[in-house]
Amino acid sequence: MAVVVVESPAKAKTINKYLGPGYTVLASYGHVRDLPPKDGSVKPDEDFAMEWEVDSKAAKHVRAIAEAMKGDDKLILATDPDREGEAISWHLLETLRKRRAVKKSTDVERVVFNAITKTAVTEAMQNPRAIDQPLVDAYLARRALDYLVGFTLSPVLWRKLPGSRSAGRVQSVALRLVVERELEIEKFQPQEYWSVTVRFATPAKDEFDAKLTLLNGEKLDKFSLGEKGAADKAVAAIDARQFAVESIEAKPTTRNPAPPFTTSTLQQEASRKLGMAPAQTMRAAQKLYEAGYITYMRTDGVDMAPEAVMAARDAIKTLFGDSYVPKSPRMYKSKQKNAQEAHECIRPTEMDREPKKLSGDIEAQDKKLYELIWKRSIASQMESARLERTTAEIRSPDKQVGLRATGQVVKFDGFLKLYFEDVDDAVEGDEEDGKRLPAMAAKDDLDKRQVTPDQHFTQPPPRFSEAALVKKMEELSIGRPSTYASIISVIQDREYVRKDKNRLVPEVKGRIVTHFLENFFARYVAYDFTAQLEESLDDVSGGRAEWKALLEAFWKEFKKKCDETVDLKNREVIDHLNEMLTDYLFPPRADGGPPRLCPLCNLGELSLKPSKSGGFIGCSNYPECRYTRNLDADPNAPPEAAAPDGKQLGVDDQGLPISLRTGRFGPYVQRGEAEGKEKPPRSSLPKGVQADDVDLALALKLLSLPRDVGAHPEDGEMITAGLGRYGPFIKHGSTYANVKDFEEVLSIGLNRAVVLLAEKKEKGGGRTRAAAKPMKSLGEHPKDKKPVDIFDGKYGPYVKHGKTNATIPKDVDPQALTLEAGVALLEEKAGKKKK
Repeated sequence: MAVVVVESPAKAKTINKYLGPGYTVLASYGHVRDLPPKDGSVKPDEDFAMEWEVDSKAAKHVRAIAEAMKGDDKLILATDPDREGEAISWHLLETLRKRRAVKKSTDVERVVFNAITKTAVTEAMQNPRAIDQPLVDAYLARRALDYLVGFTLSPVLWRKLPGSRSAGRVQSVALRLVVERELEIEKFQPQEYWSVTVRFATPAKDEFDAKLTLLNGEKLDKFSLGEKGAADKAVAAIDARQFAVESIEAKPTTRNPAPPFTTSTLQQEASRKLGMAPAQTMRAAQKLYEAGYITYMRTDGVDMAPEAVMAARDAIKTLFGDSYVPKSPRMYKSKQKNAQEAHECIRPTEMDREPKKLSGDIEAQDKKLYELIWKRSIASQMESARLERTTAEIRSPDKQVGLRATGQVVKFDGFLKLYFEDVDDAVEGDEEDGKRLPAMAAKDDLDKRQVTPDQHFTQPPPRFSEAALVKKMEELSIGRPSTYASIISVIQDREYVRKDKNRLVPEVKGRIVTHFLENFFARYVAYDFTAQLEESLDDVSGGRAEWKALLEAFWKEFKKKCDETVDLKNREVIDHLNEMLTDYLFPPRADGGPPRLCPLCNLGELSLKPSKSGGFIGCSNYPECRYTRNLDADPNAPPEAAAPDGKQLGVDDQGLPISLRTGRFGPYVQRGEAEGKEKPPRSSLPKGVQADDVDLALALKLLSLPRDVGAHPEDGEMITAGLGRYGPFIKHGSTYANVKDFEEVLSIGLNRAVVLLAEKKEKGGGRTRAAAKPMKSLGEHPKDKKPVDIFDGKYGPYVKHGKTNATIPKDVDPQALTLEAGVALLEEKAGKKKK
């Protein structure tokens, strides 16, 4: 018998069907160990020694594999065919050796397959190899780099910029891309330009549009007509002339299909066509791969296996006919400079398996992704589309005014019958594609029907969508296909970036962190440095470089820079940021005064004030002046709310003043004044509510929270509604349920509250944990008749009686433990406690 280890139970289940008897297929459930998230896990002074820790969740899976190895003398490591898969195999082998589950006599093999099909799995089993050490070394270098940057740079951030979450080797560079794009948009100055369109009619009375391209005998460029006066003169020149066709030319063109998917192009297209985030796409692709529907989904390669190409051509012939099959198969090569994965593209494992043939238990989103992969793969081997682009040049008799009309028609749709690739942002002029010009000939006189001048303004570059950011990262060689999804998720989870209408917008703290890193760690957020580092890591994986030498070279300079920055005074850092972010933090005042002059006291200077919540703008004249505002608040808003007494909104029924104030965490409403050390009732403004929207009525509603909704019909305990750190909620006992918006918190009734709480409990809501189930019950304790049970704990199996827990020795099989032996362990443990 041989023990075969894969990452997931789904993959294990599929492979088990193909291997049959003679094999025990088990899952490691991903990585089995990692660097503990604490200082000292990587030791640069000890030749970059790394301290690994088996994950508590993975421990039981490792034990199961070790247990299976007791009766078998062969271990087959069949994890994914990439760097991460190689690392999982290496970690597992090292862990099993430490547990002595793998001995010197144990036969250890590494097998890889790009698809989970019977053919691929059988072939892989017949061609085993050893673990690829250079690939493992590249993983070790990458993991050590990420750890050293995160655990060295992040504390520097926390000291100098309280409220910052973290920095990372790749995430900080990706964040810089988003921030710099926002700066481009803010600095963008729109430029006015005009175009003139004329609607003509042919001798056959067919109408079409033409654009002005020649005026006063000179060719026009985009900005030749820069204002309305110039456009009006152009219109007058057209109105004063007759026009005829000078020439007409029809050019045949072809459009070739896009290559099959790589990881990054799949993420991009799934984002555009299906609205899926990169992380969603990868989860769905993982399920399709493990079910045996598609090839491995982490790849830079665009080439397709010869047998898959022939199967695709057969499928095209069956579905669309011979005319859609090109004379020779299409071959694709990766354009990416450092594509390091030697895998083929992402494609269906069976090219003739149409989406409608998938099993019924597959989720709708997964099926849509499969359809996208199938269409792209089939289309990549289809005949080119043949089009005809027609250009008509139109001139006045004196040749002083000229116009051009263009049209395009599809003569043969080819691959377009099945699939076309989307783009992130349409290019101006693309809207003309697909229009067909009416029949006309040279020297045909044309009838002017309408002359229309149109005003335009140049547009700023668009914000990045997730798809566009993946594309940009790939162009700059930042990160790897397998990391794009997690990087984009991290910068959103850290609240450095938010998504607005499917576009990425930098938050204030994201801007501050980026400017801090650009000023003090410029080299390490430089695009070329990050790309060069990726290239060096590829050299390690190819066996061309030594991983510890790479770490040594990086660490020496990086540590020195961190130490220099730690020694800087916080005031120096803030002064730098005030200067770099002047246009954003201190924009011109409406009254023309100095941007940094405090609008409340007119004496102090405004400055960035870091805080655990991310920071705010405050006055240097504190505590005499208590002016503050949020970083993203309107700097020209009236400063009354920041005054010591706030902005007075009115009084409540008891005559207590209700005021709107601004604190270090933003605007809030307050009832009454502070008396001694006791703070008066206060309530922060909920998300989406601006300070300008707050009146007395809204303030009183906010101050009424939390409020009692009513007694729960099951136990009579009161249900309350309020606003919390994560938004509006209702609470019953230890169960919390989110409420859609704060307006509902103010009006929610008992029936609705009971329904929401019940739904939350069904989903596993509440903060109470279900009691763990014992692995084995030994019986009743002879002294008090209470149960004695065996449980599987974080540190291994243990026996439990009442409040006493006793660890079961590693050389004892928990399932073979008797009641007498369990009681003996408990008494030994109780004796130690007494001492």
